[in-house]
Amino acid sequence: MTAPPPVIYGPLDRVEHIMGMPIGIEIHDPEIDPQTLDAAFAWFRWVDATFSTYKADSEISRLNRGELTLADAHPEVRAVLARCQELSEETEGYFDIRVPFLRGVIDPSGLVKGWSVERAGQILAEAGAHNYAINAGGDIIVRGHPPGADIWRIGIKHPFEHDYVAAVVGATNGAVATSATYERGQHIFNPHTGGLPTDVLSVSITGPDLGTADAYATAVFAMGQDGPTWVATLTDYEAMIILDTRTVLTTAGFSQV
Repeated sequence: MTAPPPVIYGPLDRVEHIMGMPIGIEIHDPEIDPQTLDAAFAWFRWVDATFSTYKADSEISRLNRGELTLADAHPEVRAVLARCQELSEETEGYFDIRVPFLRGVIDPSGLVKGWSVERAGQILAEAGAHNYAINAGGDIIVRGHPPGADIWRIGIKHPFEHDYVAAVVGATNGAVATSATYERGQHIFNPHTGGLPTDVLSVSITGPDLGTADAYATAVFAMGQDGPTWVATLTDYEAMIILDTRTVLTTAGFSQV
C-alpha cells in the first residue's frame, strides 16, 4: 500500500504517515530552514526501513530470519537492542521485545518509536530550533513553547470516552508516552505469564526521554495491578494509570494543567 502524501499546513508544520502512523512536526522558530523538516522525515523513513517488522528487507526482519548476524547489523540497530536489554533489566523483565509464542523473534518497536522521535528532535535542535513539538501516534516530545503560550498543553486520550481527554499535561521540555488498547487493540502481553493484562486500560508516562518513557509505559501496562507500585519507585518519570474500574492513579509528581 502506498503511503499517503505529506500533509503540509505551513512551511514548518507537516504531517506524514510513516511507520504505520501519522507523525507530525511543528517548529515555531522563523529562522529555521524548511529543509530541516525534510531531514527529520527522511530520518523517520530510514528508521522504518531499518527497524520495521513488516518490511521483509529490514534489518530486524533479516535478524529474525537468521540472514543477518547482530555483529553485522547497523550500529544503530545494535545500540537499540542493547538499550532494550537494559530496559528489560530495569523493568524486571516486563519490557520484553521477544514476540510471544514466536521463539527467537524480536520486535523492538516499543522502544524504537520514542527513540526515533528523540533523535528527530536532535536534528531540529542542531538546525537551531528551540520551540517545537513532534507527535508520533500520540507519543510526544516538546521543547520551548508554542506561539502565545508559556507551555505546551498535551492532551492524553481517554481510554473509553473517545471524545474527551483523560488529562492535560503542561511542559516546556519533556515527553509523554501512552500505552493503551484503544488504538491497536490488546497487544501487550505479560512476558512472565504469557497472558494479557486485564485490569489496566491506559498507562501514561511523562519524563525527559521519550524512548524510556515509551518502554516504561509498556512495562507498567504489562505488570497489570502491580504496575502502580513499581512505577512509584521511578525517579525523573511520572505516571497516570487508568484501571478497568475507571480508577485513576497518579504518582506524586504527575502534573496536570
